[in-house]
Formats: sequence, C-alpha cells, structure tokens
Amino acid sequence: MALKPLLVVDGYNIIGAWEQAAREAWTFEECRERLFARLVEYVAYHDMEAVLVFDGTHSDRLVRTSESQGAVEVVYTRHGETADQYIERLCDMQPRHREVRVATNDAVEQTVVLGRGAARVPARELLRDMAQSHAAQRAQIRRPEAKRNPLISRLPAHLQKQLENMRRGQ
Repeated sequence: MALKPLLVVDGYNIIGAWEQAAREAWTFEECRERLFARLVEYVAYHDMEAVLVFDGTHSDRLVRTSESQGAVEVVYTRHGETADQYIERLCDMQPRHREVRVATNDAVEQTVVLGRGAARVPARELLRDMAQSHAAQRAQIRRPEAKRNPLISRLPAHLQKQLENMRRGQ
C-alpha cells in the first residue's frame, strides 16, 4: 500500500503569517486550535497526512509531546529543540518515494528541506489552499437534495414511478 502524501507544518511560522489571526487578535491558544481544526479538514479533503509542529525551544517541557486526531499529529518539541530541527529529522526519516511538503516561511528552512527531498509550501499558499478547500467542502455540503441521489435519476421514468409507488405503499 502506498504511503499518503505528508504535509509538515511549522505551526508558529504559519500563525505568524495568518492575517486573519492578527486582524481578529486571536490568542496563541486560539490560533493553535483553529490551525489544527483547519488542518484536520484540509488533509481529510486531500487524502493526506500531516504533522503540525510547535516550537518548544523556550518552553519548560523536558520531553517532546504529541497528540493525534484523524490524519493529523500535533508535536510540541521539547526544551532546547526547535521546530526546524524536528522537521529536518522528520524529512530525513521519510522514504524517498513518499511525497513530503513542508509549510513554512523560513527561507533557510525551505532551502534545507528542499535539499532533503521535500517540497516547500509558503505560509500564504497553505493558508489560501486551506481556505479554498474549506469553501469547496461547504459548497459540497450545501448541494440541493436532487443532486444527492443520482442513482434514482439514472433509472428510466417507468421504474422511478414504480419505486415511488412502492415507497408510498401503493
């Protein structure tokens, strides 16, 4: 079975580029939660996996922590470990045949991950893609009822009428 594409996201870097977060003055916790929720939705829509990495280099955490929901794993690096270091190691561990994309605005990190076989995704591009996917999913959910039942519409009219009569007990 082929591995799903992997999207690795430098969490605080993406949050720093998120204009809506700045405009609406979200707290860091709100930003993390909203980014996580959007990422869960995005990877489900695109049938991929993701690792969302938050930098813990200045935290008191002695160990790295992680949690998962669906196809998204959230990693908080330990004290003294940058998100960049974790992302680079993660890229190194991936099989060469796996598609890996790294979302960050850090120019140095983009260059490093390119050298390790991953594609780079600028923060603004990821945010735009997540917004477009969100809008596409909402539009798909709002489709009229007639479009939700294509099987019946493919039957000849006389069979449709017979089925409707059976449904009504006639």
